[in-house]
Amino acid sequence: MSTPNRLLIIGTVWPEPDSSAAGSRMMQLIKLFLNSGWHITFASASSKSNHSVDLAKLGVDSAVIEMNHSSFDQFVRELNPGIVMFDRFMVEEQFGWRVAEHCPDAIRILDTEDLHCLRNARHKALKENREFREEDLFLDDMAKREIASIFRCDLSLIISVYEYELLIHQFGIDRSLLCHLPFLLEKVEQEAREALPGFQQRDGFVSIGNFLHEPNWDAAKWLKEEIWPNIIKKMPEAKLHVYGAYPTEKVYKLHNPDEGFLVHGRADKALEAISNARVLLAPLRFGAGLKGKLLEAMKYGTPSITTPIGAEGISGYLTWPGAVTANPELFAASAVELYRDESAWNRAQHDGYKILELRFLRERHEQKFIDTINQLIKNLRTHRMKNFIGSMLMHHTMAGTRYMAKWIEEKNRGVAAEVR
Repeated sequence: MSTPNRLLIIGTVWPEPDSSAAGSRMMQLIKLFLNSGWHITFASASSKSNHSVDLAKLGVDSAVIEMNHSSFDQFVRELNPGIVMFDRFMVEEQFGWRVAEHCPDAIRILDTEDLHCLRNARHKALKENREFREEDLFLDDMAKREIASIFRCDLSLIISVYEYELLIHQFGIDRSLLCHLPFLLEKVEQEAREALPGFQQRDGFVSIGNFLHEPNWDAAKWLKEEIWPNIIKKMPEAKLHVYGAYPTEKVYKLHNPDEGFLVHGRADKALEAISNARVLLAPLRFGAGLKGKLLEAMKYGTPSITTPIGAEGISGYLTWPGAVTANPELFAASAVELYRDESAWNRAQHDGYKILELRFLRERHEQKFIDTINQLIKNLRTHRMKNFIGSMLMHHTMAGTRYMAKWIEEKNRGVAAEVR
């Protein structure tokens, strides 16, 4: 039997909530489980950075694991968790079969973060200068891998309602295998709203995003080449402050003070940068999931101009706090209009708070998720019997991946012996 209330999270990387929305999302999940009485061990095969959160301060244990190495088998057997959560499908591919073999009673949860296959297919369509079609997903090898991972797990966390419906209607995944769990945010109280800078106290445009994430680099490049020139034609004095963790040389080459295009790199006080700007620009041309930067902008009262990709899964039937367009000329015109019109800006700010309250408050989603976990604990055997496709995929994965992993381990062992 597994150990009750012990959760193992296997992370792609160590959480960096100040660097990416994915890092913030992971911390939300960790706090949710801690508040529900779970003892957590976070394990990863990656290296920690100076920006990795100190999990020990939260009472979370940490463990360094190796890929394609049988040492993980002993580690997971001794830990004997009741739940194992995989951070992205690639982690499930690597460790899922080992968990199933050595801790068969552990509930396996996949946190997709976003649908990687959707982002990948959209990127391919963009590079081919054509519109993305949902049918493209059926030709994408990544989709085959990611959907197989979802089937193999007992539950997959889906951050975007668009992706939740896509999985059900395009791929035929049963709702019992999915849980729509968006960003879990606190209510912005009236006192906090009033403490923020107002329209007259704010200045400049802002754009923000981790540059290790390809959609953010593409957005910055498109912003510099096609959108910003249209803005400064109308507002020659305009300034855009571009922030993002892990900028490369190509990112800094966009910096041009004469054009008001200012690349700052990582923002030590990113939220301050957002709350002091008048308008946030997020011209995302491909991607998936939910865009944390846009929700942060709403939280700090900053209206935004974005694309349909950026707005996807966020506003639903509610009015967007700014404007949504994929046309670079309209994008620029909307940005200038919102920047100059105080009454429109105040309405947009109000619309942002409304979206947060009606769609992303923590208490609207947290208990439903905990209830789902508790039902899985009680009915795991029946739940798995109904998921025959998942059982079949796990059977073949364990039969095939096990031997590939053992071959890689032996190969690595041989290389290490030669080095010695």
